[in-house]
Amino acid sequence: MLATEPISKAELARQLGVSRTYITLLVQQKRQPSQQLVDKMRQLKLTEEFDLLCASGGKAYKILSLARLPIQAPHTHVVVTNHESCTVSPILTPELINLFLGSRRQGLSKLTRGFYYSCLSKAIGMELSAQGFNEFLTGLECENGKHSYFRTLRVVCNWMVRNGMMKENPIMNVDAPKVHRRILPSLSNIELNNLLSQATNPTHKAIISLLADSGMRLSEVTNVKYIDIDWTTNTISIWGKGSKQRKAPFTESTGRLLREYVQYPNSKNIWNMTRRGIQSMLKDYHEKLNLPCNAHTFRRTFASNLHRKGVDVEHIMRLGGWETLGMVVRYTRSVKFEDSLKVYERAMKE
Repeated sequence: MLATEPISKAELARQLGVSRTYITLLVQQKRQPSQQLVDKMRQLKLTEEFDLLCASGGKAYKILSLARLPIQAPHTHVVVTNHESCTVSPILTPELINLFLGSRRQGLSKLTRGFYYSCLSKAIGMELSAQGFNEFLTGLECENGKHSYFRTLRVVCNWMVRNGMMKENPIMNVDAPKVHRRILPSLSNIELNNLLSQATNPTHKAIISLLADSGMRLSEVTNVKYIDIDWTTNTISIWGKGSKQRKAPFTESTGRLLREYVQYPNSKNIWNMTRRGIQSMLKDYHEKLNLPCNAHTFRRTFASNLHRKGVDVEHIMRLGGWETLGMVVRYTRSVKFEDSLKVYERAMKE
């Protein structure tokens, strides 16, 4: 029986027993259909044009395109898992994303909310099943970033199970993407001094010096106000990750820069710059000097310099506002390799 009305991608996926993501890839000609799928479409005769295309050797994605499929998809569809049973798999929709974000506890930072939305918005239309997750993650090209998407999807699934939207948690059947543990760069004292000497703008120099001295995160340094600075102890009271207050230290040299160049005691922050403005400034120095120059580089530099000077990792953890010692070890991996390399070079000279 020939179809007389266009059907949604979700309905087409249901009838073919595949995911909506797979249908989208076929329509966009990013995937070639299997012979099994072509045979099944021939059997179902989903469009009036199908027989003509088959007679002329047309491709399956042409059939899908001619179906004039609407973008809207139902919230759930049936996926046949075997010949005897079937399960109902929800579809990730904008409505579901908004419901999830609205359920987050009070105090969740805007950055975390934005992170969730950024990950989930790229997966709209995805089937919330092990197959749907694997296909979505496989299609990503962001290497270590895949784990961020996986963690976000895991939070969503846990929330849906707790609220009775799903009986079983499909993310439990998905292996977490492998994370490649690279040695991330930090700056040597020579590189840091070179960077500071090239920073002719007083505000820029003060920001870079404070980042290297304190190991602050970008969000923390952006929100520093004049009243947060304790000049007697050379510390700054900040609200860190997870809405936790802590104090960040700075040296006398950075203190002199702050006293001399901070000219906006009544503004939103002492720099009179936005988060994006600070990011852009650091990026400009990276392009100019070909040195790694971002807040996380300075955070690793902070930890590495203290580690080189023999400061205990537990002290580094408290000074930098890390939650676990494991994070400090991760941030100082470059130092450990450099020390081992020096031992190797001495041994080879003997």
